[in-house]
Amino acid sequence: MGRELRVQDGATSLPTLADVAAMAGVSRQTVSNALNNPSLLRADTLERVRAAIAHLGYTPNRAARNLRTKSSRLIGLRLTPFAEDTANATIDRFVHALVQATRAADYHVLLFDGNDPADPSSGYDDLVRSTAVDAFVVTDTFKGSPQAAYLEDGGVPFVAFGRPWTPAALHPWVDVDGAAGTSAATAHLLAQGHTRIAWIGWRKDSPIGEDRRAGWSRTMHGHGLRTTGLASRVEDCVTSGVEAAAVLLDEAQPTAFVCASDTLATGVLHQLHERGLRPGRDVAVTGFDDSPFAQLLPGGLTSVRQPVEEVAVQVVDRLGKLLTHREVFGSGTLLEPTLVVRGSSER
Repeated sequence: MGRELRVQDGATSLPTLADVAAMAGVSRQTVSNALNNPSLLRADTLERVRAAIAHLGYTPNRAARNLRTKSSRLIGLRLTPFAEDTANATIDRFVHALVQATRAADYHVLLFDGNDPADPSSGYDDLVRSTAVDAFVVTDTFKGSPQAAYLEDGGVPFVAFGRPWTPAALHPWVDVDGAAGTSAATAHLLAQGHTRIAWIGWRKDSPIGEDRRAGWSRTMHGHGLRTTGLASRVEDCVTSGVEAAAVLLDEAQPTAFVCASDTLATGVLHQLHERGLRPGRDVAVTGFDDSPFAQLLPGGLTSVRQPVEEVAVQVVDRLGKLLTHREVFGSGTLLEPTLVVRGSSER
């Protein structure tokens, strides 16, 4: 049932704990126990209180509960500026999924911005000192991430979307197996009859990029195919993808590309268009992240899709365990992505 509003002096107000107590014929303390310590009540009493709560549509006052429990039920997530010349929207999907997952667990997400990206405490410091949030979710977990180190050193609870890439890290994490994704993309191209499959990825100092590269390399070598001269490491932007594709097409003559991101794959598609080559029929292309662009492109871009909805559920589950001291520090969960096949890779 919906909330039952009371009228006092011509104004309406939401039902209170006292209203529930009066309807159920119990004390206010009994209602409080029903909400916070139901095991203390007899089954019939608990059922009577819950029926009154449902009838009135009563919702506990969050601010008052926070004063008693010292818990905000808020999870902090720092947003970083959107990078220009990229097609990646994975974090957008993750934020939406995280909001849904936290709400199901009776938490809410507090989004905040760091004024100084170079300062690991920027944005975090005020929230940590004011205890405005119970924990954080961190998404920038590249090797040696200063944000993760700052929180870890301060004993601040957090769970990362992304591996820490260092055995010394103690925080729990959830990540997607990038190598498995690019391996699936490479195997798909091999099944289409391609043997000269090029790789365009990120710089060597990117462990995520190297992880994705490993899937392509391992699968090629597993089929007895050489990779010498077929790989390029560049910045993650469309322009870099255009330039890398031009060099590889001129010097290595690949018939297919596996890219570390949809952004780089977009650059390859631009280069094919400039040469009058058709994706799929002439040169196959696969990306990574299954961005909106991949889905909207005429014919579609074959891309590896990260299960960010499941990532969010796992992150929230680990947060719950962390905050109730049931989490194993340093442990992680690696999830499998899926390959979404579209016209850019089919002849």
